[in-house]
Amino acid sequence: MSRVAKAAVSIPSGVEINIKDGVISVKGAKGQLEQNLHNDVEIKVEDGEVTFAPKAEVKSWAMAGTYRALVNNMVTGVSDGFEKKLKLVGVGYRAQVQGKKLNLSLGFSHPVEFEIPEGVTIEAPSQTDLVVKGANKQVVGQVAANIRAYRPPEPYKGKGVRYVDEYIVRKEAKKK
Repeated sequence: MSRVAKAAVSIPSGVEINIKDGVISVKGAKGQLEQNLHNDVEIKVEDGEVTFAPKAEVKSWAMAGTYRALVNNMVTGVSDGFEKKLKLVGVGYRAQVQGKKLNLSLGFSHPVEFEIPEGVTIEAPSQTDLVVKGANKQVVGQVAANIRAYRPPEPYKGKGVRYVDEYIVRKEAKKK
């Protein structure tokens, strides 16, 4: 059994947590995030820490652990932020940010335009590197996955959009 819910989340300086009407809101330097609370989880904010406990002892420890992880991600997001790094591998594969759009050249007959959602910033330090940043871990991961989905890495040459730390298992080409 996991004991994630038994660990308290410490609140760093500059981060404010409010619980009102079944919604927990976390406010910090990088923005504000909100999350609806589950009825089976009891959350207390005291002495610079957030503690979690189930209201019913039977099966609510799992839900308390889930909400502990969600609140921890919210606190980390508004204080430090999250980022995912992507790399474009392939001849002629390029990316550039223009305002609220990301223009991708991925070997298709047309350029791909990706609309950058609210709360996320995308930087292109070079033509083949992308950095997706934001306060919400789920949104940052989903935006990075959506960009990768345009041209996932293929196993023969390794071309495509990949995460920086991703390892692609290469296949051997067909022999005569």
